[in-house]
Amino acid sequence: MSQPITHPASPDLYQAAEMALRECDPETKCERVLALMQAWWSDELEAVASSGPERLEVPGRPERPVLVYPKDLPRRGLHTTAGRVALVHAVAHIEFNAINLALDAVYRFRDMPAPFVSDWLQVAAEEARHFRLLRARLHELGADYGELPAHNGLWEAALATDHDVMIRMALVPRVLEARGLDVTPGMIERLTAAGDLVTVALLEIIQREEVAHVAIGTRWFRELADARGLDPEPLFLELLAEYMPGRVRPPFAHEARRAAGFTDSEMAQLEAQATAEPSP
Repeated sequence: MSQPITHPASPDLYQAAEMALRECDPETKCERVLALMQAWWSDELEAVASSGPERLEVPGRPERPVLVYPKDLPRRGLHTTAGRVALVHAVAHIEFNAINLALDAVYRFRDMPAPFVSDWLQVAAEEARHFRLLRARLHELGADYGELPAHNGLWEAALATDHDVMIRMALVPRVLEARGLDVTPGMIERLTAAGDLVTVALLEIIQREEVAHVAIGTRWFRELADARGLDPEPLFLELLAEYMPGRVRPPFAHEARRAAGFTDSEMAQLEAQATAEPSP
């Protein structure tokens, strides 16, 4: 049974966001996120920074799961309970990291207007709900979050982009979270074939809401690029080549990506760079 929601102790938005970001217990973090969003919407928090943000090498996370390199994660088929547990655990870990990423956007980028805060607090709350849904599914499958290893790729991307909000908006929502749009249909197809329609229903919910999250990143990236007099379409490809070469690979969920704000031109360029021969 979840704890009752309590409002953040501090009226300072950034202190409250930092408390939620540093919280290690997953359930308590989810509660803090919901309380933070409610307090913001109720005009109980002030976005007045008395000091700058700290660089967080490690955000609040439990001692487990143990973090390993992505190549060291075991691959299992989905026709066994262990295989389905591994998949749900992996997605739950992504959603937990996504909570921290959304909170960090609020905590770190303090020159952004109130609609930016509202957008990313909403994303944090929805990521928290996704995490809870998946953790509950793990319980139904006889497991829990933290029992399997995971990787830290999402937070590594947060550190690489913590110096510039425009670069963060370009690369975390539009590359890493958009990757989820690409791979989730395949997971749904495989789980359907395995007869796990309960997990399929959860992934369908998550897929719909993640489209909106990527769209939020797209909108803010374009606004920030326009404000700097930059053309967002070529800029996105330049940033992708500089920070994440080789990270965007097919298959692409064209319909979902277009719904999230990718243009036909961008999709064509992504397809081209994904199939181009590597430089000698």
